[in-house]
Amino acid sequence: MLSVGSILKNEREKKGLLLSDIEKQIKIREKYLKAIEEEDWNFFSSKIYITGILKNYSRILNLDNKKILAFFRRDYERKEEVKFKRKVSSNYLTSETKKYLKIGLIILSLFFVFYFVFQLKTYFSPPAFTLISPAKTNFSIEKNIKITGKTDKDTSITIAGERIYQNKEGVFEYELSLKEGENKIIINLLGANGKKISIEKTFFKKTP
Repeated sequence: MLSVGSILKNEREKKGLLLSDIEKQIKIREKYLKAIEEEDWNFFSSKIYITGILKNYSRILNLDNKKILAFFRRDYERKEEVKFKRKVSSNYLTSETKKYLKIGLIILSLFFVFYFVFQLKTYFSPPAFTLISPAKTNFSIEKNIKITGKTDKDTSITIAGERIYQNKEGVFEYELSLKEGENKIIINLLGANGKKISIEKTFFKKTP
């Protein structure tokens, strides 16, 4: 009577493959593949590991994994009791697979560390500010200039005691009346985290 182990072994040999060839393709150690072919289920720690290996093994041999699993369940259920070995969950992985898993965990850990640091920096930092216009500070004939800036969209902006509102991109505008000589403006920003910053800008109008 055909069994799952004999089916896999016969198909592998028919294709001229060694267990070492299968190991390289599905990253499962040869000793576990041998245990599968010999139907030594006590060699494994869980039925889940066996079914996982069977799916990959049958896929490489172009066999129907559903039929292979059906043979396995039939043979497996005949056992009155299967005592699994303990602490073998990662032993069936090759060293190459373990290396990639370790690298993946390191990258994931670094991502969370950098994200945490970024969040801390954002929380403790004052609001960002960029002056978009005007690009110059000296004027001659202008009576008024439009000051355009950009900050965080949830930042509170106050200029000369007046609350200024930005759009959804964080851009705001303020019209400043110019007098002759020095014109100083202070832009007060209050972030959502409670941090404050005051930006001072000075514009000059030349005397005719």
